[in-house]
Amino acid sequence: MSRWGRKDVKKAPEVIRTVTEGLKSLYRKKLLPLEQYYGFHDFHSPSLEDADFDNKPMVLVVGQYSTGKTTFIKYLLEQEIPGSRVGPEPTTDCFTAIMHGDVEGVIPGNALIVDPNKPFRKLNPFGNTFLNRFQCAQMPNQVLESISIIDTPGILSGAKQRVSRGYDFPAVLRWFAERVDRIILLFDAHKLEISDEFSEAIGALKGNEDKLRVVLNKADMVGTQQLMRVYGALMWSLGKVFNTPEVLRVYIGSFWSEPLMVTDNRKLFELEEEDLFADIQNLPRNAALRKLNDLVKRARLVRVHAHIISYLKQEMPSVFRKDNKKKNLIYQLPVIFSKIQLQHNISAGDFPDCAKMQEQLMVHDFTKFKTLKPNLMAALDELLSGDIAKLMPLLRQEELEAGEQPGVQGGAFLGTRAGPFSEGDPFAEENGEGCEGEEEDWVVTKDKPKYDEIFYNLAPNEGKLSGTKAKDWMVSSRLPNSVLGRIWKLSDVDHDGMLDDEEFALASHLIEVKLEGHGLPPELPTRLIPPSKRRQKGSDA
Repeated sequence: MSRWGRKDVKKAPEVIRTVTEGLKSLYRKKLLPLEQYYGFHDFHSPSLEDADFDNKPMVLVVGQYSTGKTTFIKYLLEQEIPGSRVGPEPTTDCFTAIMHGDVEGVIPGNALIVDPNKPFRKLNPFGNTFLNRFQCAQMPNQVLESISIIDTPGILSGAKQRVSRGYDFPAVLRWFAERVDRIILLFDAHKLEISDEFSEAIGALKGNEDKLRVVLNKADMVGTQQLMRVYGALMWSLGKVFNTPEVLRVYIGSFWSEPLMVTDNRKLFELEEEDLFADIQNLPRNAALRKLNDLVKRARLVRVHAHIISYLKQEMPSVFRKDNKKKNLIYQLPVIFSKIQLQHNISAGDFPDCAKMQEQLMVHDFTKFKTLKPNLMAALDELLSGDIAKLMPLLRQEELEAGEQPGVQGGAFLGTRAGPFSEGDPFAEENGEGCEGEEEDWVVTKDKPKYDEIFYNLAPNEGKLSGTKAKDWMVSSRLPNSVLGRIWKLSDVDHDGMLDDEEFALASHLIEVKLEGHGLPPELPTRLIPPSKRRQKGSDA
């Protein structure tokens, strides 16, 4: 058919319903063509896929060996991680993505990078040596319904250990740092030195300082005076590595479910844990904003990269002395950066690391570089100046809707707002479900006389202990508040904010169970429900 016989059909404008949809569309149409044209992926991070935009918020846990990284994650999840091992020696020797799954299991790295629903496909260039040290632990867990966690190998010191890894460890860390929502940097109160490899690893996190949170773990192993000195030494060490006048936020505590060794600073640990947990709980609410922020950061780097590549192309001779000119241009790269900065009015903070760029340019053929393409640059300027701004009303709407959601739930987060261990309403009502099976014996019966003696020594009022009195006794167990909060939630069966003799006996039993190293049930099984409460629940039903 001739063009005279066709009718012009106007294309309907694309309807964007979510911020994530809008970001995916902008990236594919306006940013990705520019990245491909100027070889951005050869110098910086690989291209983004839909899974990078759609995935849940991720938390990257980094630290030297034996600082408690895996134990910290187990503490958050309150569940064993498939394939993990904990010990004083370097036990975690691979990157482990801990994600939600209906069936517990471990997926090896080579199988993981071909899954289009996982955001790890672009890890393929790091090679087989890395992929053999990469795995995904899937497990049904309420915390993992909202976030995913990346556990990393313990960082060692000395050149021998760095070489023996067989892959570029800082480069892998940088890849994850660009894509996660939060980076937890763990230090041990007895291990404050920053080794060469640790310094390199921290350098790989550069440009993502807004995601960084520092945790001083195992702080219950030192007294108050020693803790002050440890904290001061840590801040001094961090100041040398990060080279910034701003002070990093450091959370102090003991992030495991065992009793505190030294209880002098218990209140401080409670407040610090609440702040850190609140920060992690808010990650799903702020996920869209983080993705938008990272895309803008990437777009600004792409713009600078395009100007650098086009400048180098223009300066290259057409026929003779190409090699000499290439060496001269690489040597003068700091001067070129300054020229581009002044000519195009670009901030110095948008430029990549000059030394790293010089090293990468050595292996590239400058004659194959491209000059500036006005339509591509115009599309990028439109993205930065107008398109992102159009998404802001949608972002605010999503933030309002997300503000009504509870954030990350389950695991250690359950105990942060339970009974007298919360800062807000100490006795918030909860809906209990009826239980059947009264005929089952109560497992606490044999030890109840022992618990009754403690109960009546605490001077109950009208047969019940108030939350304050019960808390004072429970704290003497030295268990962390998040654990005691879970125990309170399980023991206060009738949700009246007080404990009678049976509920107190149940709380005492659960404390002993925890002190023996066992886990807590998510809900009370029938054999643990006090007999009188079973009858009460039966009559309510």
